[in-house]
Amino acid sequence: MERSIFQRFDDMKRFLLLTALALLALPVRAQTIGDASESRTITKVGTTSAQFLKLGVGARAISLGGAFVAEASDLSALYWNPAGLARMNGSAVQLAHTQYLANIDYNFAAFGINLGGAGTLAASLIFLDSGEMDVRTTRRPEGTGERFKVQDFALQLSYARPLTDRFSIGGTFKYINERVWHSTASALAFDVGLLFTTPFRALRLGASMSNFGSKMQINGRDILFSTDPAPEQQGNVEVVNSEFLTDRFALPLLFRVGLAWDAVATANHRIVLMTDAAHPNDNSEYVNMGLEYVFRDLISLRTGFRNLFEVDGEQGLTFGGGLNFRIDRSLRARFDYAYADFGRLEQTHWFTLDLVF
Repeated sequence: MERSIFQRFDDMKRFLLLTALALLALPVRAQTIGDASESRTITKVGTTSAQFLKLGVGARAISLGGAFVAEASDLSALYWNPAGLARMNGSAVQLAHTQYLANIDYNFAAFGINLGGAGTLAASLIFLDSGEMDVRTTRRPEGTGERFKVQDFALQLSYARPLTDRFSIGGTFKYINERVWHSTASALAFDVGLLFTTPFRALRLGASMSNFGSKMQINGRDILFSTDPAPEQQGNVEVVNSEFLTDRFALPLLFRVGLAWDAVATANHRIVLMTDAAHPNDNSEYVNMGLEYVFRDLISLRTGFRNLFEVDGEQGLTFGGGLNFRIDRSLRARFDYAYADFGRLEQTHWFTLDLVF
């Protein structure tokens, strides 16, 4: 029997109340210096390494504004909430690509297999390539004739399993590497996630912690140089091999908590409302929101808003869609697209292909 409009309205009120409680759980941190008339806020913007770990993966999640921690159910869960892998059936492959800002190539590839009662095991690769650029110096600002590139990647291994029919847990171990010309930095980190389906009409609660690990420090031949420690003196050692002292920077640690609610769930139509609240260690807190409409599990339309309430943020509106179809009895494919607006910067387009078998 279909629920009445009054029951749906009551459900909406409860959903908004739970969302508000989740947002209130996030601390707001700020420190000021100086007197009241000349106070300045100290922030940690730009103080972490491996920034490519903050870009997100999967066109479906991006089109939903990144509000995916409680809805993650495909291989992009390796990034958003590894506990979501426990909801995956069979085996799957996911390939994703976007031409990011400044023509940077950003790619994601993953494979996962459900082991039945033993849980779900998955592996993935995140890879970013800046493309070749001219080497410029203060003496030769037009270029030295040499070329360099920036390449970052993260190898991830994830495992998830349901502890009950409503509660699942998952974790990811990752190796992170950044390369700039002839210099590199690397780190080890892990993610952990939880997913709980509440007794209240399929309302789902998700939480995750990402990128908890060691600090990164750049090393390589690009930081080596030769110098004369005392050029005003004669007869001493004139050339001493030296290197620049580089600092160690933390990874972009991120805590997320989110809700997903099936506002409409019938045989032909499904509408899901999602919201996430995030607390990063290198920026202000923000909120993501998303809405997905699915028709007969074939066609999906999505929209969302990213990084709401972030201080000086440029991210905003997102939208996209997906097409889900069966190739044969044992193979199903889904193609997803997402558009993400970056304000004064250019927009980005995201493409993802999922194969489930």
